Amino acid sequence: MEIIERLEELALSQPCALVPTMGALHDGHASLIRRAAATGTPTVVSIFVNPTQFGPSEDFARYPRTLEADIGLATAAGARAIFLPALETMYPDGMDSALAASRSIALPPIATEPQLEDAWRPGHFGGVCQVVARLFDLCKPSQAFFGEKDYQQLRVITQMVELDQRRWPDLKIIPCETVREGDGIAMSSRNRYLSVDARTAALGISRALNEGARCHALGRTIAQCEDAMRSVLDDHGLEVQYAVIRNAETLRAALPTEHSRRALVAAKVGSVRLIDTIGISDSARDR
Repeated sequence: MEIIERLEELALSQPCALVPTMGALHDGHASLIRRAAATGTPTVVSIFVNPTQFGPSEDFARYPRTLEADIGLATAAGARAIFLPALETMYPDGMDSALAASRSIALPPIATEPQLEDAWRPGHFGGVCQVVARLFDLCKPSQAFFGEKDYQQLRVITQMVELDQRRWPDLKIIPCETVREGDGIAMSSRNRYLSVDARTAALGISRALNEGARCHALGRTIAQCEDAMRSVLDDHGLEVQYAVIRNAETLRAALPTEHSRRALVAAKVGSVRLIDTIGISDSARDR
């Protein structure tokens, strides 16, 4: 395992299979690293808690920093190197310039689909696209691995790369399935903030998604499926931000002729905000 802090050291691992993270790694991240390592390409895990993607009322200062444990997990999962860029490496013109740039960045259209992340975290995807683009430019990956739990983020980054083929002509974005804990909760760095009672409430998120899929398989309308999801979330005492079924590629409202769909939920359990998603296909109606 190599710890890389200087840019010149990155050249030894290029091209690489990149797993971008903010640290606080868990088994979901380990699954991404194992998938990347299985390609046979040198696998680099970046750890950088990016300030430009946090809103003023969000938990940047509170975000867990667990570097020693992260290094152990990444090593066990097969990473060849961990890239630990300093703030000045990522944003050499300083934070004021970086924050201004994140607000003015041209976002892929999918970033601003109504009632999803942008409605609740304005400016978030500006910071995400900014930091991921910077990591791509520095690390020069041939493949980059992202989990499906952050589904809109995955689609935003995929579209960002598709729209800028000159900048990243050979880069492939590899989606990886959500990893769940034994009770069905999607693995997240924020799960550590859940009390016993809050965790019981959080079970409503995966249950709501499964209820949406069940309703869809029964042939109910999307509106009926979304209402069923919200009912489950309400029954668990969750503060619902969105519970929707969308076109899986565009995240626009799904039309009857479009068969690949995605159920997405964002809800708060006390002060902890959690998101989750599952794929829904018309083939479910045939099972």
